Amino acid sequence: MKYLACIAGTVGVLIASNALAADTGQLPCKTTQECNENAAKIGANAPSDALPSTSKTDAAEDQFYWLNKINKASTVMLVEEDIFPKDVGQLIAKGVDYTIRQAQQPDGKRPSDVLQIEKIMTDKVGEEASVIHAGRSRQDMYATYRAAKLRNQTLDFAEALLGLRARLLAKAASNLDALMPGYTNGVQAVPITYGHYLLAYEESFQRDQQRISDAWGRLNLSPMGVGVMSDSIWPLNRTRLAQLLGFDGIVENSMDANQVIPFDNQLEATAIANSAAIRIGVMMQDLHTQYAEVRPWLLLQEGSTYTSSSMPQKRNPGLIMQARIAASDVVGLSGAVSIRAHNVMSGMVDSKSQSEDIGLFPRAIKMVSATDRVFDAIVVNKARAREELESDWTSTMNLAELLLQAHQIPFRVGHGFASQMVSYARPLDLTPKTIPFSEVTDLFAKTLAKFNMPARPFPMSEAEFREVMSPEWIVTHTKGVGGPQPDETARMLKQAQQRLDADKAWLAAQRDKLAKADAALDQSFAALLPKDNAQ
Repeated sequence: MKYLACIAGTVGVLIASNALAADTGQLPCKTTQECNENAAKIGANAPSDALPSTSKTDAAEDQFYWLNKINKASTVMLVEEDIFPKDVGQLIAKGVDYTIRQAQQPDGKRPSDVLQIEKIMTDKVGEEASVIHAGRSRQDMYATYRAAKLRNQTLDFAEALLGLRARLLAKAASNLDALMPGYTNGVQAVPITYGHYLLAYEESFQRDQQRISDAWGRLNLSPMGVGVMSDSIWPLNRTRLAQLLGFDGIVENSMDANQVIPFDNQLEATAIANSAAIRIGVMMQDLHTQYAEVRPWLLLQEGSTYTSSSMPQKRNPGLIMQARIAASDVVGLSGAVSIRAHNVMSGMVDSKSQSEDIGLFPRAIKMVSATDRVFDAIVVNKARAREELESDWTSTMNLAELLLQAHQIPFRVGHGFASQMVSYARPLDLTPKTIPFSEVTDLFAKTLAKFNMPARPFPMSEAEFREVMSPEWIVTHTKGVGGPQPDETARMLKQAQQRLDADKAWLAAQRDKLAKADAALDQSFAALLPKDNAQ
């Protein structure tokens, strides 16, 4: 009996504990900060501090803004579907409108919790207005807010990438003739141009834009109207809610809407930012490596570096370092998103708001802005870049190719000859311009003998040899699609500009659709407001 009594007592304590679960709407608060702190004390989703943002619009469209926008859309839909009569809709609209307007006053409240917002409304117009919550839950309302936040921050990131791509194309256009070494394994490999190099990375960022536009069809779907995860007895028109809130459609499966797609969309969108961060990191490393040379051919213009406090010769590339740091942060934060998604069970709030919580997209835009500043400040010393090429044997591969193409010397024989020539020249600090031509012909004869080939004179004059070994000759004589030759880089530049223009038009179209949806919602909601709603 004592055992049963103990169990009964324990159950009674548990029931009492459950009965005392706090209603955030009933926690008194006089200021936004106090409202959010009260909600946070019991674990409700209410940020106490302002989160970083991707733009002024993103900062303004916080959780309070979006929950009231959802309230406006819900009010319109409930009346349109005859779920509640128009007079009830007018009462709700009056309360929603008051909630929005009071927040604009110096002493107004802007809480982030659904029930705290509802309390402001019902205190003004009466508890009858709480029917706005029919068929809804914090779950689908917060999922909708996060979906809207993610789509807007992704568009802001897309806009930032467009700006970076425009800078890269402008810089490429003025450097299509700027010869530079292409590197493999950190060692000079072949001559290319700086314009060719920049076009490669611009194309990489264009692929990120393709990923954004492809992902948009999944990002811009509405979860609103599914309640917790299983819909409700109310015949809510989810498609109309989606339309009013600027979404292109709905996530059909009600559990998917709240519990699954939030993971998918966070992972997909942040992976795109991660992709861009990795490419930016590589570019900044290339610059940093070049900048560390005693005589670099890529410089930051005067006034774009900072001095040492004790070493007057220093010109520290702070712009490059800041871009590298920001790119590293984005890579790290995207990893955090994946780990949190992996480590939190479905149904938990934490895993669904992760990119916003940790400020991934604001950091990604800071990364792009830092990279913009780098390319605004870059100065290319074309003469020094050419000198860098001519100080090494970067054109040697093409000599072997030409011996095969023009003189039928087997490729492996020509390759062996070219390699022997470099092995001979480097210890003596000889370059293609300074190696004695007699040594070239002698090495060619020895290579033929090594491969048991019939003896024959070296098939080029000294003038031809020097010309073929010049980086200009190699670049201008390159064949095939996508190479550094002037005609091909000019063609690629033109196409890249066309793609950039098309991507700008896509972004403008998405923003225009969202703006039109906002205007339509405001118009439909305003039609419900009583004429005397100026108080």
